[in-house]
This record gives sequence, C-alpha cells and structure tokens, in this order.
Amino acid sequence: MKRPIYYIKTWWFAIEKTTLNLFRFLLNFISNSIFFVSLIIIGLTVYRTGFPINDIRDVFIKNIILNLQVLLLIAFFVRLLILIQTRAKKRIIFGEFLLILVLLLFVVEHYYLNNHFKNIFKEWYNFIESIYLVGTNIIIFLIEISKKSLKFLEKYNPSVLFLASFILLIVIGTLLLLLPSATYNGISFTDAFFISTSAVCVTGLISVDVPTTFTFFGKTVILSLIQAGGLGIMTFTTFFGLFFTGSSSFKDQLIIKDIIHSDTLSEIFKTLLKIIIFTFFIEFIGFLFIWFSLDPHLHVNSDNIKFSVFHTVSAFCNAGFSTKSAGLMDSALQHNYLLHLIIAFLVIAGGIGFPILLNYYKLIKHLFYNFGRILKGKSYSHKPHIINVNSRLVLITTFILIMFGMVFFLLFETNNSLKGYSFGEKLIFSFFASVTPRTAGFNTIDYSTVLPITSLLTMFLMWIGASPSGTGGGIKTSTFAIAMLNIFSFARGKNRIEVWRREISSQSVRKAFAVIQLSLLVVGLSVLLVSMFNPEIDFMKIIFECFSAFGTVGLSMGITSQLSEASKWVIIVTMFLGRVGTLTLFVAFLRKVSTVKYKYPTDEIIIN
Repeated sequence: MKRPIYYIKTWWFAIEKTTLNLFRFLLNFISNSIFFVSLIIIGLTVYRTGFPINDIRDVFIKNIILNLQVLLLIAFFVRLLILIQTRAKKRIIFGEFLLILVLLLFVVEHYYLNNHFKNIFKEWYNFIESIYLVGTNIIIFLIEISKKSLKFLEKYNPSVLFLASFILLIVIGTLLLLLPSATYNGISFTDAFFISTSAVCVTGLISVDVPTTFTFFGKTVILSLIQAGGLGIMTFTTFFGLFFTGSSSFKDQLIIKDIIHSDTLSEIFKTLLKIIIFTFFIEFIGFLFIWFSLDPHLHVNSDNIKFSVFHTVSAFCNAGFSTKSAGLMDSALQHNYLLHLIIAFLVIAGGIGFPILLNYYKLIKHLFYNFGRILKGKSYSHKPHIINVNSRLVLITTFILIMFGMVFFLLFETNNSLKGYSFGEKLIFSFFASVTPRTAGFNTIDYSTVLPITSLLTMFLMWIGASPSGTGGGIKTSTFAIAMLNIFSFARGKNRIEVWRREISSQSVRKAFAVIQLSLLVVGLSVLLVSMFNPEIDFMKIIFECFSAFGTVGLSMGITSQLSEASKWVIIVTMFLGRVGTLTLFVAFLRKVSTVKYKYPTDEIIIN
C-alpha cells in the first residue's frame, strides 16, 4: 500500500506542471496581444500622420492610441509578474522593466505633464510626441517579431531570410512614401519603389528631387529606411531576439556568428550590442561635428539640426542622400571644407566594416588595459594576433585605394573641374572624390563635366565599393585584394596565396572570383538593358549609372530622372543585387551540396 506522502508528491507535481503550462499559455497569449496591439498603434499613427484628416477624427484616433498604450502598459506589467514568478533570466526581466518604464513615462507625460512640456517644446511638441510614440511601438514590435524570427533560422536558409528582410523593408518603405502626407504633389509607384530601394540599399540614386518632392514626413521615412538598410534589419531583430529570449539553439548561434562575423559563439550577443552602440555613437559624434561646421556657436536652429541628423546617418550608412537639391554642390555648402572632411570620414567609418572596427576596438582596449597595468607597476600582458589578417588586408587596401584615387583625380582634373582652386582646395576636393565613389554618392563636383579617364577611374572605385560587413556595396575591398594577391602569387610560381605568414584559404579565393564574375555579369546585363530601353542617352553615362547602381554609390551624370519606367526597374534590381550580393542570391536559391567523399583525377585546362 502506497503511503500518503506519495499521493501528496504526485498531486504537487501535477499542480506545479499545470501551473507552468498555464504560465506558458498566458505568456504566449500576452506576447501575441502585445505584438498585435503595437502593430495597430503603428498603423493608426501612420494613418493619422500620412492621411489628411479633420480635427474631430484626429482627436478620436489619438484617444484610441492612448487607450491602447495604457493597455500595453498593463500587459507588460502582467507579463513581468509572470516572468518573475517563473524565475526568468535577469536580463529578460530588466528588459521588460525598461519597456514598462518607457511606456509609463509616456502615459504620465500625456495625462499629467502635457501642458508643461507643450510650453517648453512649443511647435516641436507634437513631432517629439509622435516620434516617441512611433519609436517605442516599433521597438516593441521588433522585439516581439525578433523572438519569433530566431525560430525561422532553424527552418529556412539564412540567405533567404536576409534577402526577404530587405525586400520586406523596401515594400514597407514604398507604401509609406506613397502616403499623401509623404509628398507635396504625389509620386508614381515606380518612383516610390525606386527611392525606397535606393534608401534601403543605401545607394543614393534618385529619380525625383528629394527636397522638393518629399515633405518632412517623407524625408523621415527615407532616413529611417537608410538607417535600417545600412545597419541591416537582421542585426536589430537578432539582437532583440537574443536579449529578450535569453537563449538560442546551438545551430542558431552558428548561423548568427556567420552573419555578424563574431570571433566566438560566446561573444555573439556582445558583438551585436557593440555594433548597435558603435553605430549610434559614431552617428552622434558625426551629428555634433556637422552641426558645428554649419554653426560654430551651436544655436538651436531647426534647419541645421535636421540637416545634421539627415546627413550624418546618410554619410555613415554610405547612402549619399541629401536634403539639398544640389547636394553638397549647393552654394552654401560647396566651399564648406570642414563639412566635406567630416562627411568623408563618416563614409570611411561606415564603409570599413564592423568586424574591422571591433577588431581595432579590441586592440585599443588591450592597450589601455596594459597602460593601467604599467601604472600599477605590473608587467605588460602580451596578447598576440589581436589584429587579424582580414582587418590588415581591408585597412591597407582601403588606404591604397583612397590614395590612388586622390592622386589620380588630382592629376586628371587639376586643369578641368578643379581649375581655379588653390592647391589645398584641390587636395580636399580630390580626397572627397576618392572617398565617395566607395559607395557613398555625395559629390562636390559635377560628374558630367569630368574627363573620360576620370569617369573610368570613378567607375573602377565604384565597382570595388566598401568593405565586407560595412554599410556599402560593390565587390568589396577584400575581394579585390585577394584577386590581386592571387595574380602576384601565380606570377611568382606559388600554388597558394600567402600574406603576413598566413595562407588564404582556397574557399576565400574561389568566393572572391565568383563574386567578381557575377558582378561583371550583372553590370553588363544592366548596361545592355538600359541602353536598349533608352537608346537616346549617351552610352558612357549609362555605363556610369549602372556601375553606380551596382556599387550602391549614387553618383550620376544626371540621367536618373530621364530613364524610362523599364530602365528604372533595371536599376532597381541592380541596386538590390549590389547591396545584398549576387553570390548571396545564388546561395539562397541553389541547394547546398554536402561535402563529397570522393575525388576525381585532376586535369589541366589550357588558359593562356
């Protein structure tokens, strides 16, 4: 006969299991509710901002939004209590607490401090409140969808998800730009899709004049697309997913490690956090410097602030968009050389790639650590190979390309587009003209007036583009470097590529040449199709436009607005392929073959 204690334990385990299942059900229900409520708030806010509505309807919609915000606050509070009860990780509880605090601040501000803040911010109040509201709910929406996205990594090819994230972002951007409040006089679907693709793919080619076509709301949409496209929407979703779930499968970690190029599995979350912090820190510093270059006294001028924010994000993300019709060729900006240098260094910082920035951050951290040890009288802590071969190769290649472009641009254009300037001014113009073809797209000279040899040089730089995991396109600096090293190694009679006492893997070499071949194929097809759809346009200008589109640069000889509908769609596809990578497209849709266990006899093919 079983003792009573046995039945008590059995009942207790049954009750505990039922309670846990109930908690899981409640958490799932609350999470889904938060997801849909935040989506409804975003939709209502976009409707309220994007469509002209009367005051009565505006007040009605605003009240609905506020009530939904209160509902969200209650839902988050209940979920926090459940998470505490189920002993969730401290990081998850802390994240939930922060979100509750953000929502609570909004509710308190609106119901109790509304008039006080209206008197302080005046005409900026409604804008700040809308940005705060939309920003908060977009973050909540991203958090909830990020939790679900980690599950997709196990089911789908990461390359497919990468492509899908860009396509989804482009479609959302197109729909937002088609809203009545986004433009002054409306815009066609093709032009909206073109601008959205150009912003998400951080290109900068424009089929319409941005300052005169788009309202402040439209420009804000473009800026948001540039930021999301430059940093990568998967970076955001992966970060939120890891932070608010607290864990992921081993397979997920391996995939994420490849996406963000983290050194080890244990540093995945830290790497994601550093990428986001680095991005916003550099952009904030860039904003201050640009603002100072416009107004040394830093007066609170709304136009200067808007200009500084827009151009900081556009420069760091290598987008090349400007709020001026003439861009940096505007009469008020063309000779602001401090502004030119700030934008050039922001372009370099964004295009150099996050792995390189993080690698040198690790070196600086190591040096400061040893400096502290020396001050304390301790010995130097040696840590070899902090700067890896990839970082060295990318940095040296970037430096050589910038110097090469600068010197040759100065030689070719000194008596042409740069005629009449002092030698110092010519150096700054040449430096800027060497940096921006590396996927940025800002221009301080009219490229329709440059010599043909300068156009060829610019196309060469646009084709190479930025560095891997940077915010630009092109074949990448590392690809070009490997191709050149392979040529020199073959000429010397070596059967492998060696650099800094390291051997470059054969897989990297094969990948580099595949990228080069596919890039030339895409650009060639693009030139062929555009010249077929627009035979009246000069052939050299078409080639320049297609290289600019593939390199996600944005420089143009002034033909973008003259392109036919069919040519615009060709350029759209070219921009997309240049940003996501042609090889990524093939990997996404071609089935991967597992490592074969056999090997055929080798044979020689006559090459030359």
